[in-house]
Amino acid sequence: MSVFPHVGKLVPIIMVLLIGRGLWAEQIEANDIESSKVPGVVIDYCPADSRCWIGSPSLAVLPNGNFVASHDFFGPTANHKKSPTTVVFSSKNQGKTWRKVAEIKSLFWGGLFVYEGGLYIIGTRHEYGDVLIRRSQDGGRTWSEPTGSETGVLRQGRYHCAPCPVVIHKGRLWRSFEECGVEKTRDFQAFVMSAPVEADLLKAENWTFSESLPPEKNFTWLEGNLVVDPQGELVNILRTNDGGDDKAAIIKVDDAGRKLTYDARNDFIDMPGGGAKFTIRYDKKTARYWAIVNRQTDPKAYRNNLVLISSADLRNWKVETPLLYHPDAIKHGWQYIDWQFEGDDIIFVSRTAFDDGVGGAHRAHDANYLTFHRIADFRTREAGLLEGG
Repeated sequence: MSVFPHVGKLVPIIMVLLIGRGLWAEQIEANDIESSKVPGVVIDYCPADSRCWIGSPSLAVLPNGNFVASHDFFGPTANHKKSPTTVVFSSKNQGKTWRKVAEIKSLFWGGLFVYEGGLYIIGTRHEYGDVLIRRSQDGGRTWSEPTGSETGVLRQGRYHCAPCPVVIHKGRLWRSFEECGVEKTRDFQAFVMSAPVEADLLKAENWTFSESLPPEKNFTWLEGNLVVDPQGELVNILRTNDGGDDKAAIIKVDDAGRKLTYDARNDFIDMPGGGAKFTIRYDKKTARYWAIVNRQTDPKAYRNNLVLISSADLRNWKVETPLLYHPDAIKHGWQYIDWQFEGDDIIFVSRTAFDDGVGGAHRAHDANYLTFHRIADFRTREAGLLEGG
């Protein structure tokens, strides 16, 4: 069962067979909330009147097949600017049910990844804080404590990130971040960090940091996604945050991990959902890159229109199938999607704003749910989520 810390009790679980696809999903009902209509599996819930909302969803698959999900809290009562909390959940049955297994204090914007049998989470100490990494050797139940440069404090200062992929390329692990400017500004300058694959990832001395690259004047980019392009070179594809337009930016990373370059004329691309956070991964079977994004539409959507897209070259993107949609963009949304391949399926977690019987989300941005979803047979033309998926 899932433990809802802000509901204060265990809630009964009803399993619903998704007719026609042979998939199982979990729907949760409780006396004080009404979640039976929320698409997907509800992992966690935080009501709007708590003024503490769900952020930074992340998902990893352990070597034993268990799933691990995490998220943090933000909002007026979350203390995310000084001492945030990240919570970790585990599923032993392919996402049908979840249980809270840990709370991590002083970690924000954390992203999970698995390497050499260990589970890691990398993020910041708090909003615009030091770069931290922690390691778990027991599936996410206990975590190392970053007390200094030998134990997970990788860099001190004002930094920003999101749960973005860790990529192995040319013998190194790579991760994107942004350096922040003066306090109370959103001056995000993109950089990447990397460490040799054989290194102790908790030691700061093992990490190389690139230069910090500012965007074009009067422009914003953030939440970069590192991926290896068809030419075998590492690139950082960034959300543009340019008024919600479907644009993204491509930055090239040199092999030494020191220098970043881009061409302002050619490296800002049309990409569905490029104005909001996305995760891009490469599938060898289709020789295509895939992402789940918030597609903008006419009339203009916000984060209430989720679609699956793909590309052969990272520059020309195709909408493959719609996933989730709600006609109301004010208090409904699926956002900050993090996902993984699982055989012929894609599994993902979402920061979800949806009805709960007590007024719903504060707004679409301020999510009241963490939800889990599965896209069956994503490579086929019939791929997609059924109602409730």
